[in-house]
Amino acid sequence: MPELTGLRVAVIHDWLTGMRGGEKVLEAILDLYPAADLFTLIHNPGSVSAQIEDRRIFTSFVDSLPFKKKFYRHYLPLFPTAIERFDLKGYDLVLSSSHCVARGIIPGPTTPHVCFVHSPMRYVWDMYTEYFPSTGLKGFAIPFFANYLRMWDVSVTPRVDRYVANSRFVAQRIKRYYGREATVIHPPCLTTLSPIPTSSREDFYVIVSALVPYKRIDLALSAFKENGKQLIVCGSGPEEKKLRRMAGKHTTFRGSLPWNEIEDLLRRSRGLIFPGLEDFGIVPVEAQAQGCPVIGLGKGGLLETVVEGKTGTFFREQTVPAVQEAIRKHEATSYREKDFQNQVRRFTVDRFKQAFQKEIEQALNL
Repeated sequence: MPELTGLRVAVIHDWLTGMRGGEKVLEAILDLYPAADLFTLIHNPGSVSAQIEDRRIFTSFVDSLPFKKKFYRHYLPLFPTAIERFDLKGYDLVLSSSHCVARGIIPGPTTPHVCFVHSPMRYVWDMYTEYFPSTGLKGFAIPFFANYLRMWDVSVTPRVDRYVANSRFVAQRIKRYYGREATVIHPPCLTTLSPIPTSSREDFYVIVSALVPYKRIDLALSAFKENGKQLIVCGSGPEEKKLRRMAGKHTTFRGSLPWNEIEDLLRRSRGLIFPGLEDFGIVPVEAQAQGCPVIGLGKGGLLETVVEGKTGTFFREQTVPAVQEAIRKHEATSYREKDFQNQVRRFTVDRFKQAFQKEIEQALNL
């Protein structure tokens, strides 16, 4: 591998408001370039890991707007202007980690730009109606901006030299919306590979998720209210109050937990419930690393992370009967530790870094 020292590198990430899958990718990218500068629309100090917080972070004007900590997504129409105002003159390499507007940064005319795409801007493409239903203030205001955002999102496509997608599912969407090919590199889910736990499973299921509409936690709650099985929900988000009201008496909400507590639940749980359509989904990989089978929607990124009948069970429709049938099928399935071990070794941090570095070398013509 060529030594890429001495490069002045800019890393772009949409926003820093919490540690989710995208931030784990960001950590791995920053590891490749310890001296890189980090640019982001919004930074809530203390919301991400020390590894990210310790970088020199440049924020946009959106970071100074009122109520940004809780309602930053309401400023979506301002994001294209905000990302374009960053001055990247003098950088030798631009790396973006994008699920919204980060890939629309304006690099220097001869500066290579490699973009890791978590998803095309889902707010205005395939999940537009989920994020902005036709009722309420957002349903009235956002449609006036959505067409502009779509046009901008397509128009910035040439600003990226090499596209990298987190899954084949996302690569297909990049091709559809932007007309560009993308190399598929799965995200860095696991820092190290530990022995798969051998302890017997306890009689409860777990959800680890942000509580937002497209995750379809409501579907899981309805299924478990009907079957009476014990369910533990870990996570927080704008849907929490609504979901608590609809949950059955055997469902417990634990809020946002430290990773060691989530890991313990996955190690003991009978299965992870994953009812939404995901671009990739890091949590299912983390669950399998604890020997925890995944019961989820057999579409999207889950098809690339879970092996049906070996590390999990799929349902094909987002309906309560389909979820119930998948749970029954799961409970009749015998799983082997070897299958979990074979699957999770594909998603290590080292594998990600090696593959992503090769893309960078291609962009730099090394």
